[in-house]
Order: sequence, then structure tokens, then C-alpha cells
Amino acid sequence: MTVVFVRTTIQVATVQPLLNQVLTMFKLLTFVSFVALASAHATFQELWINGVDQGSSCVRLPLSNSPVTSVTSNDIACNVSPTPSSGVCSANAGDELTVEMHQQPGDRSCANEAIGGDHYGPVIIYMAKVDDATSAVGSDASWFKVAEIGLPSSNPDYWGTEVLNDNCGHYTFTVPSDIAPGDYLVRSEVIALHVASQPGGAQFYMSCFQVKIGGSGSATPTTVKFPGAYSAEDPGILINIYTQLNSYEIPGPTPYATASPTVAATPYPTTATWNTALQPTTVPTTVPTPGSKGIGKA
Repeated sequence: MTVVFVRTTIQVATVQPLLNQVLTMFKLLTFVSFVALASAHATFQELWINGVDQGSSCVRLPLSNSPVTSVTSNDIACNVSPTPSSGVCSANAGDELTVEMHQQPGDRSCANEAIGGDHYGPVIIYMAKVDDATSAVGSDASWFKVAEIGLPSSNPDYWGTEVLNDNCGHYTFTVPSDIAPGDYLVRSEVIALHVASQPGGAQFYMSCFQVKIGGSGSATPTTVKFPGAYSAEDPGILINIYTQLNSYEIPGPTPYATASPTVAATPYPTTATWNTALQPTTVPTTVPTPGSKGIGKA
């Protein structure tokens, strides 16, 4: 019995340092994984109008790059207590607007993915006519969808966020040519579906831009509310994307005055349509003067 006792003691003494090393390594890997996940988060930070860089001059910047995960929270409208902005960018009905997303504040480098960490999902744009773009409350506004890209190819599955990454975080859409002039909020959104196979797993990344639209239109599209437009059980929100998908139902209403891209059975082209060679490194913080020259697209 004594021999057995001594041998057991020696074994524990020998194994304990190894256990400590394993525990330390586990803690390190957990920390690294947490940092990696956090760095894969992202925010919409800049706006372009007809190729003119408006920078962050008229965006309500989110406080962090972390997602909203509740579709019933008021945060689903314009993010969690975003920074107020006094800037209002000017555009006309029919103009091209481009929203720009990056992982870290002020980073406009095309060498980094706009949103990484396998955060696959759709890119969606909404607009809401408001009395004053600088003071309007997103959760009180009435929103209509103007553009979206979900799963443009199923061979292989290729997501809107991958198109976003192909184009250095830029997504361009056209303001409907017949909407009424006035102040608007423009809501750009990514829904990341990498852990969306259980309720509450989908991650929502959105920013609201403040824009004044000119023109002589009079259209008033059908609208939805945030919260209210989405349910946690919507098929485009509660979904396992790690199976072969031949279709994808983008959450929310049908886009106004435009068609959503169909799912192609051929590989999606990864060539950038945005002129990434002319991507700026700095971020304008004041609204550009009218008549500023744009860089256009590739």
C-alpha cells in the first residue's frame, strides 16, 4: 500500500505542471478566439454620393463594432446609442449612394476585409422620410427597403458580405427616382448568419446616415417599423448556412422600385466593381461642398 501511495503521489506531482500548461494554453486560446471574433465585427462608417466621398460627415457612428442581436430592441433601428451627428449630406432622387463598411474605426484599407470571421449574410438598405434628419429617432421612423443582396450565387454559396469584401467594404445603390424630397435616414445593414442556427444567433450590424433628398417626386412607398420588421424566427434570420443553399429569403419587405438579385447557379464573379485603387486613407468629417468631383467606379 505504501508503494502504491508513493507512486500515485509522484504521478500527480509529475502531471500537475502539464495540467497547468494545458490550462494556461486553453485560457490563451480562449482569449485569442475572443479577440479574433471581436476584430471580425464591423461598422458602416462612410458614405459616398455619386462617387464623392462624404466620409463620416453625416453618419450616426455606432459606439462599437459589436452587433445588435435582438430584433425586438429599439437598437435594431440605428444601433446602440449611436453618436449624434449634425451633418446632413445632400443628394437627389435617382442619385447613386455608396455605403462603406470596415472592421475598425477610421480604417479604410482594402488590404483588410470589410467584415471578416466568416460573417456571411445579406447586405440591406432602407430609407425613412423624416422631419429632421439630425433629430429623428430611428425606432419611431417608417422605413422602406431600397436595395439588397443576399445569396447571389449557390455554386458555390456566395454571400452579399463577400461581395462587400470584394469591393473594399463598398455597396452602391440608387435612390428611387420618384420619392418625395426632404430629409431622410438611410439605414445600411449587414446580417451575419455564421451562428444563426439558433434563435438570437444572427448578428445585425447597422448605421444610419442623415441625407437631404432633392427633386420633385411624390412617391410614398409602403413602410415597416424597426423593431417590427423582423422576427427572430424568420427563415432568413434563423438558418443554418453550413448546408448547401439553393435559395435564401432575405428578411424584411420587398425592395421598392428595384429587384433583388436572383440566385445564380454559376460562380459569382469576384472582380471588384468599385475602384479600389483610388480608395482614400483619410476620413472626411465635414460635408463636402456642392460640385465636388467624384472618383466613380472601376
